[in-house]
Formats: sequence, structure tokens, C-alpha cells
Amino acid sequence: MSDWHKLAKISQRQRTLKNAALIVLLTIVSLPVLLPFFWMLVISLSARTGGVESAVLWRACAVLMPATLAYVALHLSLPRHRIWSALACLGAAILGLWVTVGSELHLNNYRFLINPNLIEDIRGSATAGGQFPWVWEAFGNSLLVAASSTALKVSVATLAGYYISRFAFAGRSAFLQGLLLIEVFHPWMLAIPIFLVIFWVGLLNTLTGPILVLTAIQLPFFIFIMKGFFDAVPWDIEMSAMTDGASRRQAFWYVVLPQVRAGLIAISVLGFIQGWEEYVFVTALRTGTSYWVMSTYLYYVAEDVMGVDYGLVAAVSVFYIIPSLALYLFCQRYLTQMTLGGIKG
Repeated sequence: MSDWHKLAKISQRQRTLKNAALIVLLTIVSLPVLLPFFWMLVISLSARTGGVESAVLWRACAVLMPATLAYVALHLSLPRHRIWSALACLGAAILGLWVTVGSELHLNNYRFLINPNLIEDIRGSATAGGQFPWVWEAFGNSLLVAASSTALKVSVATLAGYYISRFAFAGRSAFLQGLLLIEVFHPWMLAIPIFLVIFWVGLLNTLTGPILVLTAIQLPFFIFIMKGFFDAVPWDIEMSAMTDGASRRQAFWYVVLPQVRAGLIAISVLGFIQGWEEYVFVTALRTGTSYWVMSTYLYYVAEDVMGVDYGLVAAVSVFYIIPSLALYLFCQRYLTQMTLGGIKG
């Protein structure tokens, strides 16, 4: 009995050491990734016309990095109190920033959120009529592109994945191989043919063109993901429902679809993030400034010929990544399940 107790303690100690070593390794690896994001946040809150001092950045990061690491430690060690851990670390970070660099912080760089004439405000009234659109116009267009393309991708990928998983039709293997072949080619290689097709069908300079293009490009991957999730649903469950009197459509809607809810959420999140961050095709499929999205808005803010306002660029960048970052963090576990489902499929 004592030997088993001693072995259990040794095993627990080894597991604790392995987990601690893994956390330390991941922390060290994540520092170069997190630091630029913290710099961008601090620049957006502290940069003025004359720039920003590096001492302010380092003092702020000296507060933000420990707060983030403390949150990770509390998140792993206290899984039942994650909300309180997040609130405590957030409060500590705000207090630390106020004590160390509170006098340097301001919200002037975020004036683009309430000022529709941003460029006129920066350059003067002589540039009236040539300024960027209000950021909320670009925000709405990005939201429309991301939401519409996501709805199309999820609908088509779900139905296609179910059909491929459940039915043995002629050419099924060739169809799957064709999907894999499409994934070999990078979408940017097809930019010119896609531009010509969109021009010929009359969708140039419209948001419908990028929506359809993004849907077509990302569908093969999403179909494979959903096929993997449908393959994991036992056929007996569906057969039992139809034996009890349900139609094929009812069995799919009420029995099978709830079983792949994690896959639906995962591809929805990934599809929305990809549509929100798209730049190449929303730029290539327009001439002039027929429409604006957040990626093109950020590009033109950063490429201002009158001189780059780094505080403004950082503020727009923070505003740009908040929706996708929040959605990713909220649904991170579903994205992990999507990866596992896709590998299994």
C-alpha cells in the first residue's frame, strides 16, 4: 500500500513538473508574439504629434506582460474562477498603467470613431471632399462581407459535407480529389482570372464580388471539415430516427445537425475572421474608391503621403483586430475541435 502511495506521489510530481516546464516554454515563446501587440496598444493610447517615447512603451509593457502571465497562470490553476481571474488581472493592469504611465495616456488617437472628417481635421479644410469615409462605413462593409460570406460558406459546406459523408454517388472519390487539388493552388495565383470573371458578370466595384469569391475559395476546406464531423456521427442514430417515423430532412435537422454543432460554430468563427481580415480580393475587385472596408481603410491611413500618424495607425489597428480577436478567444475551444474533426475526416 505504501509503495502505491509513493508511486502516486512520484507520478503526480512528474506531471506537475512537466506541466510547469510546458507553461514556461510556451510563455517564453509567446513573449515575442505578445510584445508587438502590447506596443501597438500603448502607442494608440500614448502617441502624440511628436511621436512616443520608448520609455513609456517599456514601462507600460512591464505592467501588461506580468498581468497577462498572471492571468494565464490563474486560468490554468483555477478553472472554476476564470471570470474573476480575468477581472482581477484586468483591474491590476489598469491600476499599474495608471501609476506608471497614467499622465501619458489619452484617447485623442481614437477620434476617428466620432469624427467623420478625419483627414480634414488632420490636414485642414483645404482637403475637404478628399478625405476618407467615416470609419463606421468601412466597418459596416467589412461586417457585411464577413457575415454574408460566412452564411454562404456554412450553408453550402454543411449540406455538401453531409451529402459526401452519407451518400455513395458516382464520382465521389474524384470529387474529393478535386477538392484537394483546389487547395494546392494559392488563391492569389487566381487573382487575374477572378478579376476578369467578376468584370464579365458585372460585379466589379460591388461587395457581391468579394463575397462570392471568398465563399468559393474557402469552401473546399470547410467541406472537408464538415465531412469529418458528419463521419463521426453514427449512422444508427439517423436510422433510428427514420425508423420512428422521421423523414430524411427531419432526421438531418433534429438529430444529426445538433451532433455537429461544434463544427458549425468552428467554421462560422473561422469563416468570419477570414472574411473580416480579407484584403487582397476586396482591393483587387474594385477600381478607385467605390467601396471601403476596414483593411483598405487601415492601408490608406498607414500610407498617408502627408506623413504617417503612428498613433492614428495604431488606434485604427486596435479597432480593426478587436472583433476577430474577441470572437476567436470566445470560441477557441470550438476551433480546436474543428482541427480534430478535420484530421479525423
